[in-house]
Amino acid sequence: MSTASSARTATPKKSSLGIFLLCWLAIVGDGYDLAVYGATLPGFLGPENWGVTPTQAGVVGSIALVGMLVGSLVAGTLSDRIGRRRMLAIAVVTFSVFMLACAAAPDFTWFAAFRLLACLGIGGLLPVAVSVANEFASPERKSIAVGLVLTAPAVGLLLAATISMNVLPQFGVRPVYAIGGLALLLVPFLLRSIPESPTFLRSQGREDEAARIAAQYGLPEEAQTTRAIRASGDGGARGSALGGLAGLFRDGMASATVLIWVACVISLLTIFGLTTWLPQIMRESGFGTSASISFLIWYSVGAIGGTVIGSVVSQRTSPKFVMTVGFVAAAVALGSLLIGVSGPVLIVAVVLAGFGGMGTQNMLNDHVAQYYPGHVRATGLGWALGVGRVGAIAGPYYGSLVIGTDGAIGAAALAFGVPAAIGVVVALLMPRRRKAPTV
Repeated sequence: MSTASSARTATPKKSSLGIFLLCWLAIVGDGYDLAVYGATLPGFLGPENWGVTPTQAGVVGSIALVGMLVGSLVAGTLSDRIGRRRMLAIAVVTFSVFMLACAAAPDFTWFAAFRLLACLGIGGLLPVAVSVANEFASPERKSIAVGLVLTAPAVGLLLAATISMNVLPQFGVRPVYAIGGLALLLVPFLLRSIPESPTFLRSQGREDEAARIAAQYGLPEEAQTTRAIRASGDGGARGSALGGLAGLFRDGMASATVLIWVACVISLLTIFGLTTWLPQIMRESGFGTSASISFLIWYSVGAIGGTVIGSVVSQRTSPKFVMTVGFVAAAVALGSLLIGVSGPVLIVAVVLAGFGGMGTQNMLNDHVAQYYPGHVRATGLGWALGVGRVGAIAGPYYGSLVIGTDGAIGAAALAFGVPAAIGVVVALLMPRRRKAPTV
């Protein structure tokens, strides 16, 4: 491809900041709705509340993560067929409506059903939102833009914890879930202010509309023409298998796709295992309840700060480099817990684990978004996160194996440090960028 074709087509007439802000706000709502279940569990457990047993609570938590897996797989593929903007709105409507239904549930059985349906939308939003942010980001700021958008899940986690701590003791769980439904207010703005993906429009033969949007936002010509190039050997873009799962294994991408999936499983196992059990692990190690919860906040701070710093560094290097460093950081941080660090050093280790956990996953999402071509980008993200949910589902149970053991901190450090070390190897094997196909 010539230099001219990779340059911006024109000086942008419109700013993409509004698109990034809406994607960020939608993911904040998504992160809040995902984290709120763990934050509100004290309001469900015991006869003085909803009468839920720990076993019942665990089953519902696992079922919800299965819903997220299905949502990730379906939404990523579906958005490559009905469009990014429409899929964003569908995902937000789904999790918001069923969060409101959770707030109104007459009993825990109905709550479990509504929670499952809400998680279809929760799982479906992130791959589509990241795909949109990636496409409308300028090449010289792509990692920074996507990285800043990906601070949203950790911000949602902080909001869920803060709101639950202040609302739940006096008013119970219902208002906390009702607040999650406020994301519905975003839907008109998503439909009105986010333009459709030029890559998707070209896949539907809407060339003029795609060219107009691309020119308005100064998108690179490569983003405009990728689909047409890909479709040249298919006899037509519409309905091509390249728009679905098969496209992730063509043009030399098969091994990279498998490595991406393995990395996601490892990363999400560590994230969901640690964030589920970190407060309890610290409590069993002698910390008070409030102090134990504060470690989860420090973990989130590490995730947010690590994502921001990592996005700046990855713009100068590559998301793969920062992702590799993140896995190393997680392994080192967890390894340090084995030698019994305490005080400020312990807090630093937890912050570093947050960067190496959620921060690394965000850089992995950035890598996936930049690796796959536009016409399968949302599918690639959806399947990566969907397969990764296997790790997310296993993480809480995996972490439960060390609960109640002697030396809980050391046992947890070993249990999650080993997967992080494996993640380093997987990240090193992963290609930095996709090779251009021969056409």
